[in-house]
Amino acid sequence: MAVRIFIHGLESSNQGTKAVFFREKYPDMIIPTFTGDLQERMARLDRILSGKSGIRMVGSSFGGLMGTLFAMAHESAITRLILLAPAIHVIDALPRPIRPVSIPVTVYHGRADEVIPLEKVADSARACFSNLDFRVVDDDHFLHKTFPSMDWDTLLS
Repeated sequence: MAVRIFIHGLESSNQGTKAVFFREKYPDMIIPTFTGDLQERMARLDRILSGKSGIRMVGSSFGGLMGTLFAMAHESAITRLILLAPAIHVIDALPRPIRPVSIPVTVYHGRADEVIPLEKVADSARACFSNLDFRVVDDDHFLHKTFPSMDWDTLLS
């Protein structure tokens, strides 16, 4: 059975706007709250998804970095990765080898994002993903204009 999970950003929780949207639209979606540093958050994500497959993962901002790292370590468990303004521009600084992922990855990044640099994310995405659909949208970091109108049924199918 397909598993859907949403990973929120660094200063968000499972009560944020996107989490509430997903909880209402997909009641079976896993929407945990993550706290602590990257290592603690990744350990929690590993525990939550241990033994699961067919995973459709949505990661927002810092959650996009987490989703990327999880996909690099467990590519066979992931069916699709959707990243929203992902903080993957820091991936080169992490003490992990970068191994390009071949699963379908869709990235949405706002042209007016003042939190995470579009150009650096685009470069990192091309290095991390071989099956990449990178969409630059007229929006800010939070993707408030874009997010509600995205075709989530198709993206998460």
